[in-house]
Formats: sequence, C-alpha cells, structure tokens
Amino acid sequence: MYRSREHRILAGVCGGIADKLGLPPTLVRILWLLLSLIPGPLWVVYVAMWILIPEEPKGYRAA
Repeated sequence: MYRSREHRILAGVCGGIADKLGLPPTLVRILWLLLSLIPGPLWVVYVAMWILIPEEPKGYRAA
C-alpha cells in the first residue's frame, strides 16, 4: 500500500486507502471524516499512517 500522489488533499493517506480498496477517494474521505467525529484519537492514526506508509513511486499505478 502506498500514499497516493494523484488523489491527495493533505498527505494522500485516504487516496492510498481508496486505491487499495478500489473505492472512490471521496467516499473514503467522507467515511474518515464521519469516523473522526467519534471520540478517539483517529487523527493520531492518520499521522502515523502519513509517517509509516511510503508515497507511491513515480509512474506506479495500482490496478
């Protein structure tokens, strides 16, 4: 799994998740936003994914 270069707003985490699951990036962003309304440190998970998941290589396109 990679952070998306094409479908990114902040770090490409939601775009990378969308590419991996075969879902539209907008849907993943909306789901992430809704989940972040639930009490808990979801922003910590996002930052951790931002740090731990590598950015997709140039020229790479998920099938």
